Amino acid sequence: MEHQAYAFQHNIQSVQFLDRLEKKGRGWNLTLQTLDGILCHDGEIHSRRIAPDRSVTDFDGFDRKLIAKATNPALELAPMTMEGCVVRFADTIGYIGRDIEDAITLKLISRAEIPDACRNILGDKNGSIVYRLVADLITNGSNNDAIFFSDDIALALQMLKKFNYERIYRNPVIKKDYETIRICYRVLFETYMQDLHGAKQHSPVFTDFLDDKPPTYRECHQPAEIVRDFIAGMTDNYFLRAAAALGCRIPGKKRI
Repeated sequence: MEHQAYAFQHNIQSVQFLDRLEKKGRGWNLTLQTLDGILCHDGEIHSRRIAPDRSVTDFDGFDRKLIAKATNPALELAPMTMEGCVVRFADTIGYIGRDIEDAITLKLISRAEIPDACRNILGDKNGSIVYRLVADLITNGSNNDAIFFSDDIALALQMLKKFNYERIYRNPVIKKDYETIRICYRVLFETYMQDLHGAKQHSPVFTDFLDDKPPTYRECHQPAEIVRDFIAGMTDNYFLRAAAALGCRIPGKKRI
């Protein structure tokens, strides 16, 4: 933990936005089971079988679960409901083939480079990958209070995830502006922290964020948490404009 705030994690931030930031800080009053499904939806974790963890039965237990994940990002959480297990698999099914199609469009990979072992079982297009993953889950049903893939589908999916990480997500071509963007984040964070401590009411952290939040939001959050929430809610264009306004060099939008 730095600056009295936990590091950003997308699933925890999703809970934060829906429960404490939306509707001018009032949140959406979602059920325990819905919030738990959001917290546990991380489809980047590879699983052949997911069974619900029914040990959490109230919001106090959910808060402990969230803090445990915030403290240890590597902690693998299990949803508390079967519906949450479906959401976790749906997250994987939703991105794995779509990212391949985007990477082909950007010429990061070619379709022929998808490993044969994956192509033979899952296909090489997003539509066929989605169909075969969904069909396999339906075929296996939910025996023993769990949802699971068959062995060959699970192995092919694991191989496809490895391929995506090596050839797409860690591709140097899409990482070329990483350092420039990292500097932008740091400048924004440090500037808004100073603005909060100096009570600079004209700063965007006040005018574009805090001014429509109830007093209880600021009372319950450390300055670093407020800045984290503000930056996390920015669109790409807003982020780039804000960084440029502070003198940062920003990456250009170039075709690959």
